[in-house]
Amino acid sequence: VDPAPFSVILQLPLFKFLLQIDHIVHNGGLYKRPFNEAFEETPMLVAVLTYVGYGVLTLFGYLRDFMRQWKIEKCQNAIEREEQKDFVPLYQDFENFYTRNLYMRIRDTWNRPICSVPGAKVDVMERVSHDYNWTFTYTGRVIKGVINMGSYNYLGFAQNNGTCQQAAAKVLSQYGAGVCSSRQEMGNLDKHEELEKLVARFLGVESAMAYGMGFATNSMNIPALVGKGCLILSDELNHASLVLGARLSGAAIRIFKHNNMRSLEKLLKDAIVHGQPRTRRPWKKILILVEGIYSMEGSIVRLPEVIALKKKYKSYLYLDEAHSIGALGPTGRGVVEYFGLNPEDVDVMMGTFTKSFGAAGGYIGGKKELIDYLRTHSHSAVYATSLSPPVVEQIITSMKCIMGEDGTTFGRECVQQLAENTRYFRRRLKEMGFIIYGNEDSPVVPLMLYMPAKIGAFGREMLKRNIGVVVVGFPATPIIESRARFCLSAAHTKEMLDTALKEINEVGDLLQLKYSRHRLVPLLDRPFDETTYEETED
Repeated sequence: VDPAPFSVILQLPLFKFLLQIDHIVHNGGLYKRPFNEAFEETPMLVAVLTYVGYGVLTLFGYLRDFMRQWKIEKCQNAIEREEQKDFVPLYQDFENFYTRNLYMRIRDTWNRPICSVPGAKVDVMERVSHDYNWTFTYTGRVIKGVINMGSYNYLGFAQNNGTCQQAAAKVLSQYGAGVCSSRQEMGNLDKHEELEKLVARFLGVESAMAYGMGFATNSMNIPALVGKGCLILSDELNHASLVLGARLSGAAIRIFKHNNMRSLEKLLKDAIVHGQPRTRRPWKKILILVEGIYSMEGSIVRLPEVIALKKKYKSYLYLDEAHSIGALGPTGRGVVEYFGLNPEDVDVMMGTFTKSFGAAGGYIGGKKELIDYLRTHSHSAVYATSLSPPVVEQIITSMKCIMGEDGTTFGRECVQQLAENTRYFRRRLKEMGFIIYGNEDSPVVPLMLYMPAKIGAFGREMLKRNIGVVVVGFPATPIIESRARFCLSAAHTKEMLDTALKEINEVGDLLQLKYSRHRLVPLLDRPFDETTYEETED
């Protein structure tokens, strides 16, 4: 049979359309919208050169440690005092090897102090080091108007004017700055009750509880939900607060590959078939831990598939929406709304107020029985001091603004502006030839740097051009996947983004960062539990 006519048919738009429809019906029926994520493979030469770079730095690190031991070079790091030389060492030298010899070389690109509101632009205090970043001296000069591409100010509510600021100032004058007590004692204010009812309404759940710290919301509540005899299935790229909470709980922990539903389902099957080790008794509870948006990858959880698996295998789902609440969905209600799902299908909805709401703290939402249980069993609820009243008012005002209950459309406009900024910024970076990770709708935009020398160089060069960026390297990322991480905001104007893109393009040429050599096209027949792409030469 002559295959030529079939090749012609395959090129027809109608046939491609029918293939896509068949793909959606059989593989993506759970999805009501396109789900496009890109993770271009690290070029082989770049990977080799990155390993070589770290190898050279490690060799020089050992050489410098040798010189410090023999007093040839001054030792700046923490060491035991002479009178304590017979004690068990308090400082483990090798554990700090990376900090001493690699991190210190580029320490100036982190912890930069700002002296303004972390809005679309910030003022940065200039500092210099005369001992290779071991100590810093402030020059007294302030670098004005630095475009802020690093803060989690997704909706632009981190500001010192406007309705949020006025409302917080009014509450500050009435209630003061602190509560000085826990919620179970004298620290339960009417403002806390108002906030929790509003959060429950915003999420579409029965009840909610607010906490004073986002990190502690995870690390202190997970141990209250699971314990010995329970099983936690955690995504390999979950945040440190989820990891710490899982470890503190005493439950058994199994890790599944990032956003890989085959890996998750295999663990669920094994857990049900084999039960607990040695005794083979059934697990008391199986809890799946995932995030809405992963803050280092820019990827969005495959929530429809996670919920389907959770229902199929009768397990529980804990969803961390720290980065997705406010930033995803037509009305900013997070990844659940983004996929058009029912909030009741998520057993524990966790999020923070530190990003989209420009405040502090975190929350947990769910069934009333769950929240009532946590009020008496959560360490973060029983022992921690309550949220500051002005911070509570900042959250209430910004949340009502997003919901449109302030009588304006400003909140919805911010959500839409963030979505537009995200797509525009991602598309432009890809057109320039950079390798960009993550979902096309994620406001977290990782730009891959790879080589250790380019981590510091990129941060410094961008600051010279009045652009503030966050750079991330090993051990926060895999050793060959160092990156710059941009966070988009509704407060960014198109002129700001164009200025930042122009400078990024220039620095990219200077440092030779445009590694992408392929055009990524999602395969029509790819399974929805894997992120695989066809690489086509430009």
